[in-house]
Amino acid sequence: MTDWRVPGYSELGVLGQGGQGRVVLARHDATGRTAAIKYLAPDLAADATFRDRLRDEAGLLSRLDHPHVTRLYGLVETGDGAAIVMEAVDGVPLRTVLDERAPLAPEAALAVLSGSLRGLAAAHGLGIVHRDYKPANVIVRADGLSKLIDFGIAADAGAADRSGTPAYMAPEQWRGEPASPATDVYAATAVFYECVTGHKPFSAPNQAALMNAHLGAPVPLDGLPPGVRPLVERGLAKDPWSRPAGAAAFAAELAAAAGAAYGPDWEHRGVRALAGAAATVAAAFPLAALGLAPAGSAAAGSAAAGGAAGGAGAGAAGQGAALAGLGGAKGAALAAGAAVAVAAAGGGAVYVATRDETKPPPALAYTTVALNEPGNPLTLTGRLPRVTGGRAGLAQKINAALRAPVDARAAEYRRGLAQYGARPTKMIVKSGYLQDGPRYLSVKYDITQEGAVLTHSTWARSRLVTVDLATGRAVPAAAIFLPAGLTASGLRTFVERLRARPDSNFACLEETAPAVLTRAQVEGRDGTVQLALERDALHVMVDLVALGGITACGQDDLRVPYAELTGLVNPQVTAAPTPRRS
Repeated sequence: MTDWRVPGYSELGVLGQGGQGRVVLARHDATGRTAAIKYLAPDLAADATFRDRLRDEAGLLSRLDHPHVTRLYGLVETGDGAAIVMEAVDGVPLRTVLDERAPLAPEAALAVLSGSLRGLAAAHGLGIVHRDYKPANVIVRADGLSKLIDFGIAADAGAADRSGTPAYMAPEQWRGEPASPATDVYAATAVFYECVTGHKPFSAPNQAALMNAHLGAPVPLDGLPPGVRPLVERGLAKDPWSRPAGAAAFAAELAAAAGAAYGPDWEHRGVRALAGAAATVAAAFPLAALGLAPAGSAAAGSAAAGGAAGGAGAGAAGQGAALAGLGGAKGAALAAGAAVAVAAAGGGAVYVATRDETKPPPALAYTTVALNEPGNPLTLTGRLPRVTGGRAGLAQKINAALRAPVDARAAEYRRGLAQYGARPTKMIVKSGYLQDGPRYLSVKYDITQEGAVLTHSTWARSRLVTVDLATGRAVPAAAIFLPAGLTASGLRTFVERLRARPDSNFACLEETAPAVLTRAQVEGRDGTVQLALERDALHVMVDLVALGGITACGQDDLRVPYAELTGLVNPQVTAAPTPRRS
């Protein structure tokens, strides 16, 4: 097992190695293309747990296709070994650049952070948290662009343990709490801080002291340029809820702050400065050392690199190939496109598969993921729906639209706590699918609380949302109803239909207030009226207390068949879905 190699590749050199295995630079024998191959150490390859972890890493990478993220060629498994084959990218680790050239110019540091945030945003859109963002996991290419690598301990949002690199770990990681996109924001900010200042934001003589610094020490802002101090203060907030919600939100804040502080061309200047810094460590570029870099790429200002511990390859030549290994019953074919067998050995066939850009996107898939986002005074826990697949960016839009009602309710909780007393409170979210495609995705959230402040029963309320799977946007009431349905006359008829349902509680409301709905209430986001599209009925929830009823009236939860809403709702919106999923 110790001599096992991925068939069809010739090893050119070792890029790195450790207790869990090694990463080598290799050339594909049939095409001459280079790749980075991550081998699991022989003793670990015999351990089912470590094989599962390698499969998990390959599975995560197979869901990502972004120029700032590692591109997977495939997973190769046989009885003799296991490896991930990735794209080789001209570049050196940011760690090497910082060791030689730190601190970087602010624009260069911002350019590093901007590129990495784009890659992280792609991962966050799929519900993936990297959990180990650090300088060694950022590759700087010859042209100054940065690439995010090594998803070895990445996990779906909500996974909880103390995995990570101590110098860049967020407080919630130190506490062993679930990771969220805000966890990666913290690490990325810590790396940015090091790029700008030349040292880490927190240092200590031992790990216990370092943990205490990350948990409680104020962010040291004195050595930072004034224009980026608010950015760093937000990104290194102890409470994940006080940080930007994810990489996409942080990238938007970064762009605004950088533009204000350094002008509209800050990124262009930053990338050039970063390329210049990389040029000074050209000797560390494995591709250049082996004579494999493109002609002229080692010149100053455009330094060649090959620290390809699996970097993503936007713009890299000859990198449209993907590889998958099929090792008997446990083989995993993860590459996309048409496969052509090029070698067979050790009971497993190795394939090179050319990416087919016309291949349809994967079907949307629906699941739920853990929600555990600690905060002070409000902690969010429970489960959230999660969508993967679809065309580029679609799942991210859908997930954002699905999450919006939860965030809106959390904002109401925070306002309540600010008004009545900021004592620790837990908001508990239970979610269930009401319709799961092919045209719409509808979800019901039952939201309750545990705490000593928001104890009134009206804080326990449900929320509904329907998302159009073609656009990724929530379906508003104005789209569900016909114009006539939102007039005063139409809404009176709508209330009559609600009152007529056998499980309606409108009679409770009418003891103290008239049963009247306004267009503003139906279209508003205050939670008075909630709507969701089911296959054959409109799901309606009405907060009767908000309409003037006594507390015991509660929140009415009704399903009204579309046939009973003729003339009120838009039949083109409520029509039975076609059998195809977007």
